[in-house]
Amino acid sequence: MASSCRTWQCLLALSLLSSAAYGQLSPSFYATSCPTLQLIVRATMIKALLTERRMGASLLRLHFHDCFVQGCDGSILLDDVGSFVGEKTAFPNVKSVRGYEVIDEIKKNVELLCPGVVSCADIVALAARDGTFLLGGPSWAVPLGRRDSTTASLAEANSDLPAPSLNLDLLIKAFGKKQLSPRDLTALSGAHTIGFSVGNWPDMRRLSSSTFRQQTTR
Repeated sequence: MASSCRTWQCLLALSLLSSAAYGQLSPSFYATSCPTLQLIVRATMIKALLTERRMGASLLRLHFHDCFVQGCDGSILLDDVGSFVGEKTAFPNVKSVRGYEVIDEIKKNVELLCPGVVSCADIVALAARDGTFLLGGPSWAVPLGRRDSTTASLAEANSDLPAPSLNLDLLIKAFGKKQLSPRDLTALSGAHTIGFSVGNWPDMRRLSSSTFRQQTTR
């Protein structure tokens, strides 16, 4: 139970990273303008997970990578068009972040009933929550009301998203830059247990789990 609470607190912190920029967020933001929003997201996520169970973890990762750059604003969804360069080709994202097609499917279904109302940033946050819950993890009330970004930062994605080669001190520093604590870091690291990892970083296994626990609870 304590672990679930820590995970909930951390994921809520991610959802609130952009609250200062977008004003007061509320789980009931679309209660009048799109009352069926969460039912649409949940139904589409059930379909996606029945097709590929791994997708729940992938969308949680997508949400994390979105929030760590410019806040939870959907900027990770923007494609490269002309001179505009998005974040999809950043080193931490390319051939790593996936699930864009599921977000597109949810957006299409939402637009059928609530055209021009719900932001993609909010859809990403809801999809991450539902994917986690449907895989047996905790659920939480998602603060809603974000606006979609019209800008992206490839440079910030490359510099701020934590690389798998970072040691614990550098990870704590990277999370601290986003007002996330060592406890939040621990919870988000634990979120990897619902997905699949790529075995390209054998040195990471040398980190002592006891040292990790000691330093993240200090």
